[in-house]
Amino acid sequence: MIGQDRTPCDEGALRAGASSDPACPARVRRWVLATSIIGSSMAFIDGSVVNVALPALQSELAASIHGVQWVVNAYLLMLGALILVGGAAGDRFGRRRVFVVGVVVFTLASIACGLAPGVDALVVARVAQGVGGALLVPNSLALISAAYPEDERGRAIGMWAGFSALTMALGPVLGGWLVDVSTWRAIFFVNVPVALAALMLAYLRVPELRGTARRAPLDWRGAVLATAGLGALAWGLTAAPGRGWANPSVLVALAAGALLLAAFVWSQRASRTPMMPLELFSSRDFSGANAMTLLLYCALGGAMFFLPFNLVALQGYSATSAGAAFLPLTLAMGALSRWSGGLVDRYGARLPLIVGPVVAAVGFALFAVPGIGGSYWTTFFPAMIVLGLGMAISVAPLTTAVLGSVDDRHAGTASGINNAVARIAGMLAVALLGAIAVVVFRSTLESRLDALQLDPEMRGAIEAQVPALAEARVPPQLQGFARHAVQFAFDAAFLHAFRIVMLVACVLSLAGAWCAARTIGASEKRGRAESAPDHDR
Repeated sequence: MIGQDRTPCDEGALRAGASSDPACPARVRRWVLATSIIGSSMAFIDGSVVNVALPALQSELAASIHGVQWVVNAYLLMLGALILVGGAAGDRFGRRRVFVVGVVVFTLASIACGLAPGVDALVVARVAQGVGGALLVPNSLALISAAYPEDERGRAIGMWAGFSALTMALGPVLGGWLVDVSTWRAIFFVNVPVALAALMLAYLRVPELRGTARRAPLDWRGAVLATAGLGALAWGLTAAPGRGWANPSVLVALAAGALLLAAFVWSQRASRTPMMPLELFSSRDFSGANAMTLLLYCALGGAMFFLPFNLVALQGYSATSAGAAFLPLTLAMGALSRWSGGLVDRYGARLPLIVGPVVAAVGFALFAVPGIGGSYWTTFFPAMIVLGLGMAISVAPLTTAVLGSVDDRHAGTASGINNAVARIAGMLAVALLGAIAVVVFRSTLESRLDALQLDPEMRGAIEAQVPALAEARVPPQLQGFARHAVQFAFDAAFLHAFRIVMLVACVLSLAGAWCAARTIGASEKRGRAESAPDHDR
């Protein structure tokens, strides 16, 4: 039998690819950490790099905002809906094995994205990318958790998180530079050499590490229901602005999404091995932390989707400059994360989870202030810094609140659920705020076109550009003053839509703070009350 009569993670077990003991030697643990960081970096870079390339992608593929939304949402949908199943699959079939499968699927899908002839093919490839990400991301962390002893695990996970933050920070800059010097397709091809390095290390240096749930069945029914329900809901929200909210296909999609998600909840209640154990939500802190995650990351996801279009299409930034514009946000989050963790030790999780979203809401509101033109340092830089501060105050306490609300047996599942909620929040944000943006853009454009007194045929050609939003183009037959007036109308309409989106994000963030104030901290107060007599003695 593989691995029998061998010490855990020794040379023989390493060659055989089998180990079930987390006490791997230090030399093996270092390779496990390096492999996990390299492999997961693809998913983290991809999560931050694609948004910067969206304006160029939309322009080259002549895609509507609906199509561009699905370029983002197809990936987030599969990642959010399947990430819990991906982690459970690693426990059952082997974490290295599932990690490798995830890297291979992600890489092949990245190549397909780079070669996509149109937006429909790109969306299909992004679906496959999301499946690969759902396999590799949770198992990259699970490999570290299984390989390191408990007293060293926190430091290793901290290094993994630090490199993840670094790749997310550099992703937009790298993506923007690739778009400027080459094409948006290059952002997907860059995954190939990274994947080859991860696969080589995984096969040569990483032993197989299994969890204790090898015989537990996977909750495929729950995964299918969650994916279908969220997908139908997202499709209905993105299609509604173009087809109309009363369109039968939109109503059917929204109703089907609601019914499928209700069936998902029922399936979780009935399953012996659910992907999302509902008993965890009996904790007020756990439910509140995830509700706050949904609201805060919905605000963040919507803002980060629309900001590159403003920077590139309205402000005239190059793709590289637009990517660099995000650096203050990501660097502030990374640099202040340790300080934020100290706030939890000093004040508990509740106060930072109220203050953080409020500060973030100020950042979202500041994004709504700039017009067209002006120095980056006086327009978008202050908003980036304030938003980064707000998110930094929020992230570490949020993780603490989630993990502190459940017992140690469910810590991994609780963390996975919170991660999935954050991804799903981003997907819903792109769909919902995108729908709001199209409605506001159309209304503003129509009011401005009324003053130009264009003939009906020309006006129809102009209004046909509404689904393109920031990439709307003036019909070539329109010249002179009328052309400049229509272009100004396009710019003004998108700027107004952008401001509304940012203000909605501000409201969502404030709602997250309210949610934290109402729900987080019940266990902290109870714990302080119970410990008071001992302290007095």
